[in-house]
Amino acid sequence: MRVHLTLKENRQFQRAYRKGKSFVSAGLVTYIIKNNTNNLQIGITTSKKIGKAVQRNRCRRIIRAAFYQLENEIKSGYDFVFVARAKTPYLKSTDIYNAMRNHLQQANVLKD
Repeated sequence: MRVHLTLKENRQFQRAYRKGKSFVSAGLVTYIIKNNTNNLQIGITTSKKIGKAVQRNRCRRIIRAAFYQLENEIKSGYDFVFVARAKTPYLKSTDIYNAMRNHLQQANVLKD
């Protein structure tokens, strides 16, 4: 398992939103942008539109789990921001995994 860093500052998220490439599915939005380091950086956002704290935490948990499964297949040097959508708390973790995998394949950030 590789080490990855967490995006914490608002400017890091805003950079991904403004300059990053976005991919949308029913349960997940993914923003991907190349960074200047050789690390993977990940940020997860869930708004209050998703539901109460229990639903938002579940969304973050299943998004994080899907990312951990794909982590070894991802090229280094990218920032990822995953945004939960209204349907996310009602989807299975395998649905989120498949959506995330499709987004990363479209972005061409998976190793060959």
